[in-house]
Amino acid sequence: MKRRTARENAFIAAFEESFQPGTMMEIIEYSRQTEEQAVDPFGEQLLTLLVLHREEADKLIEPHLKNWKLSRLPRVSLIVLELAVTEMFFGEQENMDSVIINEAVELVKKFGGEEDYQFVNGVLGTLARSRAGEQAAQEDAPAPVTEAVD
Repeated sequence: MKRRTARENAFIAAFEESFQPGTMMEIIEYSRQTEEQAVDPFGEQLLTLLVLHREEADKLIEPHLKNWKLSRLPRVSLIVLELAVTEMFFGEQENMDSVIINEAVELVKKFGGEEDYQFVNGVLGTLARSRAGEQAAQEDAPAPVTEAVD
């Protein structure tokens, strides 16, 4: 299964779970039994990350919601943001932020409101740039000096 399809199926499962919190594994299993929007191992990994790190993801997202609160976001946008942020910050580092952001934008274009994708793109882009700046600052920091012991 292509990663785009895996992300979409994971989104659908996460969206469903948002109406019945705590049922993620049941939803994943049902998707596999019916083979309708089946969640593959990559999708299951994303959903597991979401369940484990949702609160942390929300704390990363919230400061970048200019004049918005998480509770007021459209459900599609919120779930896409949470999935993308958990993948960016807690997932395998082999996935580039630009790919994750692009996939998130495509999901919102498909399932969200007409202009919601711009908002999601802006929030995720800001988070990615912020993280890149922090990483660059750490790389530029001088190495700690240790004294040789005779």
